[in-house]
Amino acid sequence: MNRVIVICLLLCVRIFYGADAKLEIVKGQKYLPLIAIHNVGNDLEKKIANMLAKDLEVSGNFKISLQSKEIQNQPNYLLYQAQQIDLLANVIQQGNEVRLDFFDVNAKKKLLSEKFSLSEKSLFPFIAHRMANVINDYFKAPSIKWMEGKVVFAKLIAPSKSAIVIADYTLTFQETIINDGLNIFPKWADEKQESLFFTKYLDRPTILKYNLKNKKFERILSSQGMAVVSDVSSDYKKLLVSMAPIGQADVYLYDLEAKSTTKLTNYPGIDVGANFIEDKKKIIFISDRLGYPNVFLMNENGSGVEQAVFHGRNNSSVASNGKYIAYSSREEKNEFGSSIFNLYLMESGSSAIRRLTLNGANQMPRFSRDGENVMFLKNANNQSSLGLVRLRYNKTFLFPIRGVKIQSFDW
Repeated sequence: MNRVIVICLLLCVRIFYGADAKLEIVKGQKYLPLIAIHNVGNDLEKKIANMLAKDLEVSGNFKISLQSKEIQNQPNYLLYQAQQIDLLANVIQQGNEVRLDFFDVNAKKKLLSEKFSLSEKSLFPFIAHRMANVINDYFKAPSIKWMEGKVVFAKLIAPSKSAIVIADYTLTFQETIINDGLNIFPKWADEKQESLFFTKYLDRPTILKYNLKNKKFERILSSQGMAVVSDVSSDYKKLLVSMAPIGQADVYLYDLEAKSTTKLTNYPGIDVGANFIEDKKKIIFISDRLGYPNVFLMNENGSGVEQAVFHGRNNSSVASNGKYIAYSSREEKNEFGSSIFNLYLMESGSSAIRRLTLNGANQMPRFSRDGENVMFLKNANNQSSLGLVRLRYNKTFLFPIRGVKIQSFDW
């Protein structure tokens, strides 16, 4: 146990140091506890064990050793010590529950035993994500609570037809909830992820709110040309909307309680894709007012428009966590090819930038609520993937979806 505590203290010291840096990301951590996970037993136990191993790898806080030996009620600690293993995690199904037993190999004792209720086997990824959080929280490592949240995305399934799907962050669990007609640009509408906004093409583009519990739809807004929710305020009371009732698209603020709409931009060109930067009372958005798509800032009432990014000639999507701005930029043909969009990260108010991706079309960056991660949409080699950048650890993970193209997502 003492060895594990020392390891975790070293880990936290390195991580907290990294958190205070500017654009520096922690690299090459040397003192990660090694966890053995047995991927044996029945099919469900194997699936959860394998997913738990992937989750802990994505966490960046542990090293993993998958073991194929049978699980023993009383672990042979000497055997694990000989393998330099620090911790042991066993996954055991008991009826409709799955139990996580977690051991400290060096202290030769069980640290915790926790049961998780499983209503449907298809939900097993979320059980693994919760187990990963239990282990992570035990050592007070940097939070990975975001793993337990859901992703909602729109996938194109035929010409003029797309479906809204709910998934876990790895896309292992998927459930189609809306599949009639053209349904695009979903955004979560509440913190518990029990409702969502999306655009449906009826007689004209219409923003609807869908309640997942009672399965009822509520009409919010509609507009000629386009009507898309680009962001939802942190209190879920206001929307930033791109609409084009007359001519080119502009950015609008919609108050859900007052049911009022305020036009924030009046430029004769295109203004779209706005996101709140609430701690600074700013809004960041995409505009072609320089003759090409680029990133701009304005006050929350639409005044004080200013250029925010001075790199690239085609910056088509943007997000911000308040401190950092992540944006997608098309590369010059002679350097990367004709259709390469890379993601870049810059500190707000700074000119220093960092490239986050290398190839393919990487677009639609979205920060996690804790601001520690950027999820994005990647299209490469005729395949869509959700990408996840763990900024603290400078690691990127891709979660592909086969046979369909993802149009947009939220998490």
